[in-house]
Amino acid sequence: MVAVERFFMPPQLGLCSLWLVLAALELEVKLTQSTSVSEAEKHLELGKQMLARGQFQDALDHFHRAIEGDPSNYLTYFRRATAFLALGKARAALPDLDQVISLKPDFVAARLQRGNVYLKQGRLDEAHIDFENVLRFDPGNEEANQHYADIEPIGIDIHNAEEAFSEGAYAEAVNILSRILERCPWSVKLREMRAESFLRMGDYMNAISDFKSTVRLTPDNTAGEFRVSKLHYEMGEADESLNAVRECLKLDPDHKECFDHYKKVKKLAKIVQEMEASFEAEHYEDCVAAARKVKKAEPSHQRFLTRAQDRLCYCTTKGSEPTEALKACSEAIRLEENPRFYCDRADAHLALDEFDEAIADFQRASQLDERYDRPREGVQRAQKLKKSAGKRNYYKILGVNKNTPKKDIVKAYRKLAQKWHPDNYTDEDEKKAAEKKFMDIAAAKEVLTDPEMRKKYDMGEDPLDPESQAGQQFNPFQHFHFHGQPFQFKFQYN
Repeated sequence: MVAVERFFMPPQLGLCSLWLVLAALELEVKLTQSTSVSEAEKHLELGKQMLARGQFQDALDHFHRAIEGDPSNYLTYFRRATAFLALGKARAALPDLDQVISLKPDFVAARLQRGNVYLKQGRLDEAHIDFENVLRFDPGNEEANQHYADIEPIGIDIHNAEEAFSEGAYAEAVNILSRILERCPWSVKLREMRAESFLRMGDYMNAISDFKSTVRLTPDNTAGEFRVSKLHYEMGEADESLNAVRECLKLDPDHKECFDHYKKVKKLAKIVQEMEASFEAEHYEDCVAAARKVKKAEPSHQRFLTRAQDRLCYCTTKGSEPTEALKACSEAIRLEENPRFYCDRADAHLALDEFDEAIADFQRASQLDERYDRPREGVQRAQKLKKSAGKRNYYKILGVNKNTPKKDIVKAYRKLAQKWHPDNYTDEDEKKAAEKKFMDIAAAKEVLTDPEMRKKYDMGEDPLDPESQAGQQFNPFQHFHFHGQPFQFKFQYN
């Protein structure tokens, strides 16, 4: 429009003037085309440099602009296709290779490249045609000859894999498909068949891996994202399921199935995260509460139920109710015979001084996994505790359990020491009994408030036992200072 206004002349100037106008317009078009071609060549050169350096996205940007400036240069399309392929974007590369062959049918490199893409996609008929055409122009092309020879055996393998799948021979189908996918890694159809075979075999992890590949290979694949999300959910992987269903909703915010699943898994994922965070932080009461929420949210889902029961079993063994731990761990074992669950239940038995039951559980854990060290160490500990069962039980003396924190042990000690101090009694027999009781109370406090001594005691060794090499000189009255009257004393605590 600008050019027309610039060269517009009144009608009365005649045909000569009109010719001058048209000539000027033609000259301006040629100058514009020349500038565009020049710019295109500049971008083409820059794109080639970026391609050589492996900066594929930058190379693409320059090739885009080169094609805008000169859409007739077949080499620019070929180089852009090469950049697309380097970025793993085969679908984007194919139209460029089609354009190259349209502009220059005898360009062997483009036909060979396109044949390779078709082969990797499992499009054997189209690959066959391209390799055949390459060999027509270049009979000695080694790569084309090799691929051309491979097509028929691959076709036979595909037929055999489909037959094995239809007959339910899924392991055989997986073996054949794995061999084919080494040559046809971009085939969505073949990957889906292998994923389905893995599923029928109960191998969810490999099935998910193949389905994820199909999602990457197929644009806007909401069905694939939803399938991956559901499979992660079946595996008891709430976070992974949530991430996949979010991808589905990014592609289609109105996808009903994805939205309904999103609401469900989002709520569950939050509770599972709370449970795991409490477990890692050793906040065992919070861990128990969160695990019970997970069970309530998914009472019939085997994997989530087992995961929650696992945490419930372990965290209750760290609490003050070993009988509750026994119940929780027995339920976990009912859901899954896991050696760790047996070890946790064994610890609960030990807290109740049920040594034989603990040893039996540790031995069962060892049978399930011979490489697991915890059962062997557990049996040794349980045997030591059983051997020393007739000796002083410091936990029972103070009326606490193995998971009672130090501050509560000190409180229990204060209360009992005030009650049983010998100066509280005048009768000689009572004083004598109180002295023994008081010594036991003081010994219990000495051991259970010292981390190293407590650890040894929990392993079945009494650090204050004179018969033990670890035995120490112990004065039960070292924490008391008397002031005049026999009943007036105060405590000095460590």
